[in-house]
Amino acid sequence: MKANRIYNFNPGPAALPLAVLEEIQENFLDFSGSGMSVTEISHRSKHFDDVINDAVARTKRLLGLDDRFHVLFLQGGASMQFAMIPMNFLAGKSSADYVDTGTWSSKAVKEAEIQGKAINVVASSADRNYSYIPHNIKFNEDAVFVHITSNNTIKGTGWAELPDTKGVPIICDMSSDIMSKPMDTQKFGLFYAGAQKNVGPAGVCLVVIRQDMLDLVPDSVPTMLRYDTYAAKNSLYNTPPCFAIYTVDLVLKWLEETVGGLDKMAALNQKKAALLYEFMDAGDFYRATAEPDSRSLMNITFRLPDEGLEQQFVQLAQQQGLAGLKGHRSVGGCRASLYNAVALEAVESLIDFMKTFETDNG
Repeated sequence: MKANRIYNFNPGPAALPLAVLEEIQENFLDFSGSGMSVTEISHRSKHFDDVINDAVARTKRLLGLDDRFHVLFLQGGASMQFAMIPMNFLAGKSSADYVDTGTWSSKAVKEAEIQGKAINVVASSADRNYSYIPHNIKFNEDAVFVHITSNNTIKGTGWAELPDTKGVPIICDMSSDIMSKPMDTQKFGLFYAGAQKNVGPAGVCLVVIRQDMLDLVPDSVPTMLRYDTYAAKNSLYNTPPCFAIYTVDLVLKWLEETVGGLDKMAALNQKKAALLYEFMDAGDFYRATAEPDSRSLMNITFRLPDEGLEQQFVQLAQQQGLAGLKGHRSVGGCRASLYNAVALEAVESLIDFMKTFETDNG
């Protein structure tokens, strides 16, 4: 029986590739000839070793990572990383620079401050309601790291290119745009991503960390909150979220073997976002909220002439099979999340609906 699938613009948990869901369905009761579901096999078994090792290898190939980088799969989501990062890297009087571009980067700042760590918020876009990415930032040369959020899901902004930190390692929350395009990994000391937007289901956080950053971890950090604990055990120190990691591996396989790599994924993502932005910019009924040079390719945030129309828009879109278009509760408005698994035809269908809605209500 064919499932009644709709176009999914949810911001996270978000759309997964249909081919991945179908493979999970086909093999769910008997994984790799084991006679057991992947949710039942031991994380100490060869079956799961094959899964996690394949996920690590595919991550390294897709991102062009060299042997200095460790690929980890942790629990606690990206939000746990907000606390783990200063805990692991800011000992004594050492300090770090943070760039505040909205809700999630603000939360990262707060978690460092809770611990009494020395941090400097060297730039912020709060003065214009986080509608842009700051430029010409002066970073501190003695900072242990610079923390940024590459894509801001709530405000609809994203870094078009990485800042010049003069060699200071960048630590980056990439939850909503990882694997959406190629990246220069050499500038990063660590980057992390909650999987539930672009690489898998909720329940696992992908962390990539460079060896020299591991060397900074002080002995005082509790075992389960230390990056070196997971690096030493291939993320198997304790029972990991096995099903989530298995799904991530299938998504990475889809990116490599079906899409053809991150260059091709980036070209498709550019096309999807350009279609929607160009349509909105051509009129005045829909207004993109992010400033043009800071617009996200993953989360397109926009407003209609009034809140009443926005509510009607979201409700009618849902009825038409276009789900997840309500803006975040903290800002209102509308938002279309165009993650990797959102097909071009979904964006085209959304634009067709928007044209009709404008004709009927403009």
